[in-house]
Amino acid sequence: MHEVASPPVAARPDMTGPPEHPRDPLGWCLAIPVLFAALASIRLAIPTAPFFDEVHYLPAARALLEGGEYLNREHPLLGKELIALGIWLLGDGPLGWRIMPLLAGTFAVGAAMRALWHASFDRHACIAFGVLLASGFHLFVHSRIAMLDIFMAAFLALAAWQFAAAAREPETGRWRLALCGVALGCALGAKWNAVPLAVLPGLAFFAARLAAGRRRLLMSRRGIPVPGVSLLEAFAWLGLVPLTVYALTFLPGYWLGAPLRPSPLEGHLFPFGLVELHREIVELQASVMAPHNYQSTWPQWITNTRGIWYLYEYADGAQRGVLLIGNPLTMLLGLFALVWCMVTGVWRRDWARVGVVVGYAASLGLWVIAPKPVQFYYHYMMPSVFLLAALALSLSDLRQVERLRWLGWAVPLGSIGVFALFWKVLSAAPLDGPMSFADWTWISGWR
Repeated sequence: MHEVASPPVAARPDMTGPPEHPRDPLGWCLAIPVLFAALASIRLAIPTAPFFDEVHYLPAARALLEGGEYLNREHPLLGKELIALGIWLLGDGPLGWRIMPLLAGTFAVGAAMRALWHASFDRHACIAFGVLLASGFHLFVHSRIAMLDIFMAAFLALAAWQFAAAAREPETGRWRLALCGVALGCALGAKWNAVPLAVLPGLAFFAARLAAGRRRLLMSRRGIPVPGVSLLEAFAWLGLVPLTVYALTFLPGYWLGAPLRPSPLEGHLFPFGLVELHREIVELQASVMAPHNYQSTWPQWITNTRGIWYLYEYADGAQRGVLLIGNPLTMLLGLFALVWCMVTGVWRRDWARVGVVVGYAASLGLWVIAPKPVQFYYHYMMPSVFLLAALALSLSDLRQVERLRWLGWAVPLGSIGVFALFWKVLSAAPLDGPMSFADWTWISGWR
């Protein structure tokens, strides 16, 4: 028989009566993303002209619809295919450009909440995580602009949800691992930043099965993390499926113009062209050497001391701005939470807490060693998601301390308060004038 993991049981103080089981916060996992979507929809079509990196991705999306040249070759195709889908559905205007990022961001909030719920079975942490994510600036800003990062985040959140649920509910493990593999392939197809996170589910499965000490390591179906699935089968779902799905996302490239090399199939990605394309992607990624006013380094991301003005100009009848920084309250508190989760996770053998720290380290570590010389704060989006998960888990721990219980909700409410304070420069609202930026640039690195 398969071993079925059961949710943690909360011990009753008097040890009498039935044990208490945490109640699934499914309603909150639906309500918070819906509220997030409603807020992110406000002025979604403003500015009416492309801004920031939309100027790169919108022409590439149009080319996909028109069969034109293969543009923006330094990134994979899936994110631009999804932007093109929005244009096809709603027209070549601001709503068409940004509808798919809005849907992706909304889904990312809900899927990330479900991932933390299945990983921890901690109701308070799950709800707090949703509030912190929705008010954490990163997902909100990227849900309102036609860039690739939000699609990567949505697919990674789906993958984390399905992997955690497979471990929690082994009877559904096979199809959940398959869906996890598909999501990982799509995340890679959206942006290569997903690479260090895409390998973690497979490595986690291997490490867990190896630690179990099974004699038939490859073929045994017994033991964690998903009883009933062998290591060999898991390799197929978490290794081969992602690579296959990733390759399939390039299919539209076979009818786009501007071939990589001269070939009889003029205007197409000819056989073996995918390999050549990846060589070109690597070259293009490493070739960006010119300094940029908003470039930054990973220590500045951690300390939230360097932001990016995606927009600051007179547009659509008013002075407007869109500023990307992290929520000043939670980005700093989250650093302490990461340390707490690492220590308590190892001490308690709580793999949800260890997992969020590993996810943070892996997603940030890419940029510590990456050869790309010019980097930007938006690369911190995925590390910030893990940081907020660590903060949510830590706040749940604080609720167990009588004198500190109030912090369990004070911090999420404070995060909402800071979000409201920055609302105008998160949502492209009309500002008072050209010098209004000074109201939000509390430090020089945010100018």
